[in-house]
Amino acid sequence: MTDSAEGIATFGYELGVLKRIRRAGWWHAGVRDPESVAEHTMRVSQLAALLAAEEGADPARAAYLALWHDTQETRTGDLPHTARPYLDKPDPRRITEDQTTPLPGTARASVRDAVAEYEQAATPEARCARDADRLEMLLQALEYRAAGVEGVGEWIDSATGRLTTAIARRVAEAALRTSPLAWRNS
Repeated sequence: MTDSAEGIATFGYELGVLKRIRRAGWWHAGVRDPESVAEHTMRVSQLAALLAAEEGADPARAAYLALWHDTQETRTGDLPHTARPYLDKPDPRRITEDQTTPLPGTARASVRDAVAEYEQAATPEARCARDADRLEMLLQALEYRAAGVEGVGEWIDSATGRLTTAIARRVAEAALRTSPLAWRNS
């Protein structure tokens, strides 16, 4: 790249691909037009901030980690869990390293550090971001079920079984007993 602005523009175009990549696992459940990775990431980031606020962690940092957690899928696509027996899981840090090469140094380090922190899950913010990813999947599964998609039980069980923070477990319990349309009555 000849300058930092060009590097950011180039990466910006790559990030736009996330708006077109569909969350592939939902096709197995019979969802004809699942949400995009970008749509998923938006709600994950919002949930991460809320969880972090309740956990006494930094909401902005948790949201930032969540914002970058699936950007590698511009290079790999969204791989459903059924691909695991046939493919080695790509290392998100390695993909991020390649993706961010055109970025200026400070921006590049910021994204790489966020992905590494998310993957290590050693900070409260990373744990909130990871739980937000699972909660978003749970909420999406419950929304699909309410819309008539019956085969989402596996996603519900997977999401609820891997939560690590107390607030995320409480949110999951509430989601399971609350209608996806309950917000309309508040």
